[in-house]
Amino acid sequence: QVQLVESGGGLVQPGGSLRLSCAVSGIPFNEAIMAYSRQAPGKAREWVATAWPGGATMYSSAVEGRFTISRDDDKNTAFLQMSAVRPEDTAVYYCQEGGTSTTGQGTQVTVSS
Repeated sequence: QVQLVESGGGLVQPGGSLRLSCAVSGIPFNEAIMAYSRQAPGKAREWVATAWPGGATMYSSAVEGRFTISRDDDKNTAFLQMSAVRPEDTAVYYCQEGGTSTTGQGTQVTVSS
């Protein structure tokens, strides 16, 4: 059974940084396709970024150049480094494993002064 456990959300000021973590179990992590999505209040969930085995990454235009998705295959963990955050980045962030369509529990990120 694939499980994803997220951590790292919280309150951050505009322009600040935050790192989200997603610990994965139940699947060979070096084969996992890791992605992040987010859902703001009253809005549909939107894709944020994907990291494929081997290192390729892709980002939505809303976060490209500010967010970085990475993976540590030794720690079975994916990360989303958020920089230069904006109030519109406020959302519940979810990590997902693409091959099994498993989603984590979500972590709240609030950008506010």
